[in-house]
Amino acid sequence: MGKKLLMKGNEALAEAAIRAGVKGYFGYPITPQSELLEYMATNLDARGGVFLQAESEVAAINMVYGASGTGTRVMTSTSSPGFSLMQEGISYMACAELPCLLVNVVRGGPGLGTIQPSQGDYFQAVKGGGHGDYKLIVLAPNSVQEMADLVYLGFDLADKYRIPTLILSDGALGQMMESVEFPEYNVEEHLVDHSSWTTIGRENGREQHYITSLHLLSEKMEEINIHLQDKYKIIQKNETRFESIQTEDADILIVAFGLSSRSSQKALELAREQGLKVGMLRPITLFPFPTDEIKHLAQIVKGILVVEMNAGQMVEDVHLSVGNNIPIDFYGRMGGMIPQPDEIVEKIKDLSKQVKI
Repeated sequence: MGKKLLMKGNEALAEAAIRAGVKGYFGYPITPQSELLEYMATNLDARGGVFLQAESEVAAINMVYGASGTGTRVMTSTSSPGFSLMQEGISYMACAELPCLLVNVVRGGPGLGTIQPSQGDYFQAVKGGGHGDYKLIVLAPNSVQEMADLVYLGFDLADKYRIPTLILSDGALGQMMESVEFPEYNVEEHLVDHSSWTTIGRENGREQHYITSLHLLSEKMEEINIHLQDKYKIIQKNETRFESIQTEDADILIVAFGLSSRSSQKALELAREQGLKVGMLRPITLFPFPTDEIKHLAQIVKGILVVEMNAGQMVEDVHLSVGNNIPIDFYGRMGGMIPQPDEIVEKIKDLSKQVKI
């Protein structure tokens, strides 16, 4: 690891991407992620890459589509309304099996909403926000350090599985300043051989490659869909990541991701000071979701509290993981409001009474 630097989350993510060997960044400014684009504009060209501000988010994702077809590391970033505009292009890339890194620094919605942080884009991120049956790998940082660390993982997973990978951040994580260390990372050791599918010309007798998501024969389209679903099952088996905190003796389990997990961990500490045995499961991959671990913990604890900055989205995946075998409660704030630790503690107490702890 190198020396510690004090950086905004957006800037740390951009610096990590450059160190991870990104060769093309295509984006359009929107608050609260514009610092990421500005950092790329200032630094990427001088460090061996290409920065291009597109005329819109629709143009940006299609530039990513084309550049990814050459087998180089490429990315874009935006915030919620901009990410909505990218959904068609992302669906194309998922079908064509093109790797890239996407970043959504989420703001409150629906509509143009507010520039304050939210987790209201969870469904859009993990269920496939565009048309068709597809998935993205979705990574959820909860600190500036993870904003950087998950960039390296995101590029590696995108290349390994030929899949668009998304970092789902939020306006607070993007804007806050914390210390960050950048690990040693040899780009050449992490690059994979893309020559079997990239569109890099036919010199020296190379086979012709044709990248598309258009397949007019239903039999061919079904074959592609089956292949994609098989790939997602492999990702679910091999790439699920989470953090488990004080779950060994817990009666109440909090499930929270991203910024909500920070408030939830403080609430855990306050609740334990008051004699309540509380643990927390923090999904780091939202897809693949840590279904098996939540199912396992549901056999140990007496109740689950899901905390999110939305009206209740990840809570549905928790329900799908454990069924009706255990009481599940939800606490959420919306429109850019952040759940506070004391509010979460009160919900923990309510759930404790419900399950008679």
